[in-house]
Amino acid sequence: MVKMPQAGQPVLELTGVGKQFGAIRALHAIDMQVSSGEVVGLMGDNGAGKSTLVKIIAGNFAPSSGEIRFESKAVHFHRPVDARAVGIEVVYQDLALADNLTAAANVFLGRELKRRFGPFAFLDHKAMAARALELFGELRSETRPHDLVKQMSGGQRQAVAIARTRLSNAKLVMMDEPTAAISVRQVEQVLSLIHRLKEQGVAVMLISHRMPDVFAVCDRVIVMRRGEKRADKPIRDTSPEEVTALITGAKEAA
Repeated sequence: MVKMPQAGQPVLELTGVGKQFGAIRALHAIDMQVSSGEVVGLMGDNGAGKSTLVKIIAGNFAPSSGEIRFESKAVHFHRPVDARAVGIEVVYQDLALADNLTAAANVFLGRELKRRFGPFAFLDHKAMAARALELFGELRSETRPHDLVKQMSGGQRQAVAIARTRLSNAKLVMMDEPTAAISVRQVEQVLSLIHRLKEQGVAVMLISHRMPDVFAVCDRVIVMRRGEKRADKPIRDTSPEEVTALITGAKEAA
C-alpha cells in the first residue's frame, strides 16, 4: 500500500503557474498549495479559470509557465496517467460510471483482478466484491458491491466514484461539482464522503458553485476570477458574502 503523507504536510504546490492558448491568457501566475487531510474549496464564475487549473493538475494540459511540485518533488505531467501515477485522482461531474455494471465492477473498471488456471485468466469477481465492500466500509457508505449503478441514487454513485480513487490510494482527490443536481439528503451523503477522505489523510479539492457545501466541509477557500487567484483564505476568516463579492468582482481581492 502506498504510504500516505503525514497530516498537514503539503501534497500539491503550484508556483507561478500560467496557461496561454494562443493570444488568450487562461491562467496567470497561480500560487497555491493543498495539504494532506485538508479540504480546499475552489470557487469562481464560469470562465474564471477553474477548469483549466484542474486540467493542468490532472495532466490534461501542460502549464505554459510556472512549477508544479507534488510531495516536494517537481513534476511534469504529459497525460492524465502521469498524474494518477503519483496519486492524483479526479472525480468528474459525470462520474464516468457504467450504468449496466455493478458497484464493484465500476470500482475495478480497467483495473480488474484476475486469477489464473494454467494458461487461462478469469476475472476474480469474489476478490473484487470483497475489496469493494472494504472500501465502502471505510467511506461508511451503504453502497453494496453487487448493486447495479443504474439503480443507485446520486450519493451512492459518488461513493462508487470515490471508492475507485481509494483503490489507487490517491493522495489528492479533486471533485468537480459533486453535489450538483442531487437531493438534499444525497448532498449530505457526499459531504460525509468528503469528511471520510479528510479523516484518512487525503487532500481534497472541491470545485463547486454551491456556497453552503463549501462552507460546510472546506478548511480553506480559493477564489478565482478572470484567470487570477483573488483570494486564498481559511473558511473561518471569510463569509459567503465576501466570497460572492470576490466571485462577481464587487471586491477585487482579499
